[in-house]
Parts: sequence; C-alpha cells; structure tokens
Amino acid sequence: MALVELCGLVSRPTTFVEEAKRSGEFDCDAYCGNFVDNNKLLLPPLPLVSRGLNAFTEDESGRKVKLDYDHGTTTLGFRYRGGVVLTVDSRATGGQFIGSQSVRKILRISDHILGTMAGGASDCVYWLRVLAKECGLYELRNRQPMSVAAASKLLANMVYNYKGMGLSMGCMIAGYDKKGPGLYYVDSDGRRTVGNLFSVGSGSSYAYGILDGGYNWNLTDDEAYDLGRRAIYHATHRDAYSGGTVRVYHINAEGVKIISEEDCKDLHDKYQEEKMQ
Repeated sequence: MALVELCGLVSRPTTFVEEAKRSGEFDCDAYCGNFVDNNKLLLPPLPLVSRGLNAFTEDESGRKVKLDYDHGTTTLGFRYRGGVVLTVDSRATGGQFIGSQSVRKILRISDHILGTMAGGASDCVYWLRVLAKECGLYELRNRQPMSVAAASKLLANMVYNYKGMGLSMGCMIAGYDKKGPGLYYVDSDGRRTVGNLFSVGSGSSYAYGILDGGYNWNLTDDEAYDLGRRAIYHATHRDAYSGGTVRVYHINAEGVKIISEEDCKDLHDKYQEEKMQ
C-alpha cells in the first residue's frame, strides 16, 4: 500500500460492493443485501408484498391477468434398504422452447446430502446453494454434519419467509445420516413432507406409473437403479418438457455415488430391443 501511495496510484475497489459504495450511485445496503446476508433478498417497495403484487396482475381494463409460469422437468427419489436413489432428466424449458439439454438437476448439499431442482431454475439453484453454505458452517461449528431432517427444515424455513412472492420451487432433500436414509420434499410455500417415494415435475405422473408398480423396500441396488432409470425414461418419452440425459445417483452410508448418465435416446433403443426379444 505504501508503494502504491508513493507512486501516486489510486487503489481500485476489489469488489462490486466496494465500487458501488464508492460511486454513491445507489444504496448498496438496500439493493445488495444478499451479498452479505444470503437470506435477505430485495423486495418490491410495498407494505405487504404478497398482497401488493396482486396490483400488477391486472390489465388496463381492470381484469385479472393470470401469471402462468411454464415449467417442465421430471425428478424422482425413493428410499429403500440400500439407501436413497435419485434420478433426474436434464432438459430445461421455457414454455415450448428448449433452453438446454445438459442441466444438472441434482446439486450437492454436503458429503451425504443431495438436493434436486424442479420449478424455477434460478430459485432452486440459489436456495440450495444457500443451504449448502449453511450446512458447511454448521459442520465447522459443531464438528458433525447436519442431519437430513435438519437440512430440509432449514430450507423450508428460509423459503417460507418469501411465501406468495413469486418463488417457484419443488425440491427433494435426500441423504444418509445416523438415522439411516432420509427423503424430504420441500416447496416454495415452505411445505415440508417426509416420505419413501416422491416424483416432482411435469412428467411426474408418468414416472409414478412405473414407480408404483415396481417399488418395494427390499429392492437390490441394481433393481433400484433400473427402476429409477426406467421411470425417468418413460416420463421423457411421454412428456415433451422432459428429456436429455437420465442421471442416477445413489446415497448410502459411504456417501454419494454417481451410478449412470445415459441419453434417453440410447435408453429408448435399449428398451425397444428388450421388447423385441
């Protein structure tokens, strides 16, 4: 620093926050609060946000305008005696437009916990990353990993603060802890449900048709992988908003393991050949 001052150079701001504060163009604390506190997001300047947003859903003649968000995906997860299996597709859509065929919809929360994303991609990615940060801090402070139940409860509490404000999330929190395999469903309204089997997304009804017929607690590992893979494949075959790569993950006491990543077209050819035999 002394050499910089001696040469007459002005040190440049190292972060966007410092630059914004130095320029004085806007109130950085008000508009960039989540840079410091991830749970503090910028909200519209309304006394009751969840009610005030209704004023923006009317046209010039006063008629109500329905905000219909287009989502499309298929994710599933189930518990069995060998742990938890998560299977997802990889297609991202905006209405009838396919934005990507390579989205990773299973996100790492900790060494023994994973989260799936369905709904708004930005909402899911942001809050799952915040959850991953909180789980990491908890493990550093307490010298033990956060349980699956606690992680799902923390996510539900965080998003509940923004209920009715436009978030779109349908996440599964799955993992393995002292109590064994755990699976929870958490949505953007703060609802949290524990269960043995969930499927989320536009193709979930097709996936449930396969899961309900083949699921039981005593599945072997290979049977569980095949069940999840077939369920997602059938969803991608019938649901136009699901497709791409079918990814299968397994969580047990040893940690997280990636089982397979196969294109749904290759699976289609494989299953068609089985039918012909």
